[in-house]
Amino acid sequence: MMTKRLLLTGAAVGLASAAVLSRLTTVSDAGESFPVSHSDAEWRKLLTPAQYDILRRAGTERPFSSKLLHEERHGLFACAGCDLDLFSSTTKFDSGTGWPGFWAPLDSAVGTTRDSSFGMVRTEVHCLRCGGHQGHVFNDGPKPTGLRYRMNGDSLTFKQTTA
Repeated sequence: MMTKRLLLTGAAVGLASAAVLSRLTTVSDAGESFPVSHSDAEWRKLLTPAQYDILRRAGTERPFSSKLLHEERHGLFACAGCDLDLFSSTTKFDSGTGWPGFWAPLDSAVGTTRDSSFGMVRTEVHCLRCGGHQGHVFNDGPKPTGLRYRMNGDSLTFKQTTA
């Protein structure tokens, strides 16, 4: 006889399994092709373990761990996978979430897809050149866009420019 406890335990195990399986899918498994592409082995050689986890496995760094969180110099934030410039420092703001936040990407820099992992629906942000996962975008940001691009610092590099 199925008890409420057994049913709830089964549902929890199912959700946990789905979350783990969703993390095992690499960005390249999504079926979309990008101008910059490498084999999984090549990506592993090109990236640090943290960059690989985020860019190729859609991982997330711990909040408040990014060296770019408090980067305040004038410059550009580029994809750590292919060096495409993604965000300008002029759109960076402190969202208080523990990850670098921006209110707009550069033109023709990022794409978005629906992300329903971990039992919630979000909008995933990826690099248009290599498909590398950057983070998520939310509708609770500052003016003028009202958007909050919550990016992983390990998926970005910073290039200082003159103001």
